[in-house]
This record gives sequence, C-alpha cells and structure tokens, in this order.
Amino acid sequence: MTVDSWDVLTEASDLARRGEAFALATVVWRQGPSSSKQGSRAIITAAGELRGWIGGACAEPTVIREARQVIAEGAARLLLLGSPDQFGAAVPEGMTVVPISCQSEGALEVYIEPVVPAPSLVVVGRSPMAHTLAELARAVGWQATLVAGEDFTSADADGRSMVVVATQGHGDEEAVAQAVSARPAYLGLVGSHKRGAAVLGYLAERGVPREELDRVRVPAGLDLGPTSHQEIAVAIMAELVQVRAAGQVPTTVADGPAVPETAVDPVCGMTVDAGPGSYPVEHDGVTYYFCRPGCREEFQRDPAAYVRKESRC
Repeated sequence: MTVDSWDVLTEASDLARRGEAFALATVVWRQGPSSSKQGSRAIITAAGELRGWIGGACAEPTVIREARQVIAEGAARLLLLGSPDQFGAAVPEGMTVVPISCQSEGALEVYIEPVVPAPSLVVVGRSPMAHTLAELARAVGWQATLVAGEDFTSADADGRSMVVVATQGHGDEEAVAQAVSARPAYLGLVGSHKRGAAVLGYLAERGVPREELDRVRVPAGLDLGPTSHQEIAVAIMAELVQVRAAGQVPTTVADGPAVPETAVDPVCGMTVDAGPGSYPVEHDGVTYYFCRPGCREEFQRDPAAYVRKESRC
C-alpha cells in the first residue's frame, strides 16, 4: 500500500489512538542508485503489513521483518541495508548491518522505532472510587474505560487490558467471571480478603478453573491500611504502574501473529523469511531459502560449494 510520507504520520496517529502496536520506519540516508528517498516513511503493523514507501523489493521484506522484531522487543533499531563490503569498518557502533543482495548496489540507513499503545485500563463499577481511578489513569496518559457492572462482558477486555472490578457487592461474582474469561494482563477485585475469598470460592464451586482464579489480585492495590476512596484509587493505580513497569503487560494480544522464522541465503548471506515465499530448495535433507530466483539458481548449479561455505562460517 503506497501512502504519501506525510500521510503516514496521520495514519500513525490514528493507529495510536486505536491502541494498535506498530513500527514507524524512516529512511535517514541513502546511497544511489536506490528507489527510496531520504525522509521516506512507512508504517509496519504487528501483522507485517507495510503502509507507505521505504524502498524496493530488496529493502521492503528486510524492513518488515526487522520492524516486527522491533515491535515484539519494544526497542528501536538503526539499520544499514546493503552489502557489508560497501561499508567495511566504517559502521558506527550500535548500528545493525543487514546484508541485502540488491542488484542496483544501492544502500539505505533506516531508523525503525516501536509505537506501543498506551496501557488499557477497564474499571468495572460506578462508585466514586471507580471514577477516581479512571481519572488517575487518564491523567498519566493511559486509556481508561468505566463500565457499569451489569453492562460488563468479557468482550470489554483482552490480553493487553488491566481490569479492576469495583462493583462493591453488586454482582461481584458475575463481573469477576466475565473478567477471568477475557484473560487480562491484570485482574484485581476491590474488597476485603474475606469478601474476595467468598467471591472466588463461589466461582470455584461453579467450575471456574482454580488456576484462573489464582490470578485475581484481592484486595486490588498496594496495602495502605484504612484509607479514603481517593487513597484506595491511588494505591490501585500505583500497583498497576508497578505491574506495567515490570513488563507484565504485553503490547500485543497473546494470539497475535508471531514473528516469522528466518534463514540465511547461502549464496549472498542475506537474511530471509524461512517460508514458501523465499524460493525454498531441499538438498541432502536440508531446506535452504533464498532472497531471489538468481541466488536459488546459482545454488542449484553447485550446491556443494555453498554448503561447504556455510559449514565454515
């Protein structure tokens, strides 16, 4: 999908507002001949869809693969795409050289940065504490949704969500049951230890797996002793920040697309996806993958030469 470089930024803003993880790739340097231009931008989604323009057939699959890894790890990368022979010892520290066998012999420097969605908090309940907690979350830039207990369903949360059930005796059991089935990153119940034990015991008797119920934090929040409803909200928010900072909240849902496995083209040394789109060839029980048909044909003319070369590396 070709999108104007400035339109890419508009679309990036829309994706961020919708809470979708993606990577933004920007060409910061080019060496001609190359179809890309300095300042070209593209969005790469977690599913590997590229929107915008970052380069031709040589650069695009490499950028997509690296961008998906950036999303998974949450850390930016500065890539130098080209032949290692072009750069020698001049590669700055911290820059990743990714060999590409581009016949044009062009080269690109691409900065890829992850854009992870703001944490998503679902507060179930209508008490003053529930309202205060939602306001605190929004004040620190989180997405916060306030849902009445009778309206809450498992569809209101997912594996990236943090859910706090603050129904305070009004349908606690049903709200917790709905939240458990959504398998959120965090699930807390506002209430005393005694009330929590009663709710979880009731759900266990009705067949909710014990390992799922063991994930429920009760009482939710840091233990500050007797406090006001405002302080309870602060205590819960502090625990949620602690959970997020510890890396316990994923940026994508657990059943999202996995980063594909890769292989090294034995002819040119380029890293490619280990899949049917990378011209696979089987030789002596081993499957080899290639960046283009030319490398595949060269390998097939004399496989032994490249198998020996690969074994020495």
